[in-house]
Amino acid sequence: MGFPPTSSPSLSKRYVVLPQGPRCKAMDSFHNSTHHYDNDTPWFIYGCTITLDQDTQRISLFLLYLLLYMVGLVENSLVVWINWKRRHSCSRVLFCVLNIGISDLMIVLMMPFFMLEVTIDMVWLWGRFLCKFTYLVYGLNFYSSTFFLAYMTLERYLSLTRPQPYTCGLPEHYWRGLICGGLWALALLLTLLENVHVDLVEWDEPGCFMMPNYSYIEWFTSITCIYLLCQFLGPAVIIITCNVMIARAVAAAPDVQGRRDVWLVHVYSLVFVMCWLPFHLVMLFLTVDDLNPQLFSCNTMQVLYFSYSIVQCITHFHCIANPILYNFLSKSFRSVLINSVLEYVPREETNTPANISPGEVASAEKGRRGSISSTTSNLDGNQ
Repeated sequence: MGFPPTSSPSLSKRYVVLPQGPRCKAMDSFHNSTHHYDNDTPWFIYGCTITLDQDTQRISLFLLYLLLYMVGLVENSLVVWINWKRRHSCSRVLFCVLNIGISDLMIVLMMPFFMLEVTIDMVWLWGRFLCKFTYLVYGLNFYSSTFFLAYMTLERYLSLTRPQPYTCGLPEHYWRGLICGGLWALALLLTLLENVHVDLVEWDEPGCFMMPNYSYIEWFTSITCIYLLCQFLGPAVIIITCNVMIARAVAAAPDVQGRRDVWLVHVYSLVFVMCWLPFHLVMLFLTVDDLNPQLFSCNTMQVLYFSYSIVQCITHFHCIANPILYNFLSKSFRSVLINSVLEYVPREETNTPANISPGEVASAEKGRRGSISSTTSNLDGNQ
């Protein structure tokens, strides 16, 4: 989403760019195309009294994205691998966790583009096709991750209140396919509303921007409202409400283990809000500035521009938090993970007495693995 350089003060105050997701950047790369005062100071930064270190910001963001990429790639690859092996389970929660893992993994795979873009100051080097394609992949999973997270939280609550899942008379696998297809289709529809306007723009340097040909402010405002309502407020209401009711149900349970896990249910809600709230607040302030360019001071806008890339990077921490909260804290997940890894660990050959049959050897090996599984299932933490 961005304002192209123009002679109109209300439009050339700034532009917002969208390579692989919403990004912001001050207009200082377009000094030659904007109004200047006699001292060659661009009009849109005239009056600013603060200076922010952009070089330090770029280095810090590069390192953060690198950390997110390495950790997120390992975590989400394991999540998709293990949950794919368990995909035939009748648990709808497990079905949602698999889709969340796929969404987060796709976002992580787009992070190398973020890292290089941050380093070279939003210059796009990979051509028009990758400009549109990478943004489509990112935007699709930007929505789908939170959609499946909200649906999973709802299913967890319903599993406590209903003994049998509601399927509208359809077989379970058809119902899952319907829900899955509907959520992915909604995410794709919302992404296409932006992606149709994303293209490679050649100014001083090539950039991957969202540049509508008309009604720019209206488009930017509409997309921001869609972000806020569909990607944050709607899922947040479902997640927080269901988690509060789950916590109450667990707290009322007679077993001590359930009482100890009440705090974890609230952590689910807290992590979601901490990851996404700063981003949507900054987006909201930028939209208000578009509608009323004289409302905020120059210093305030400088801080908003500076903080935008930072809060966007913070949103990607959900790619690290989700695997931990919804997978690695689960005893069943850890058990399957350990047993799956052990299948690839070479075992030392043992001398088998001649009077022992191969079937007895297999039974002994099965019992040994069962002992390992039983031990890991008793570790602390439960999904």
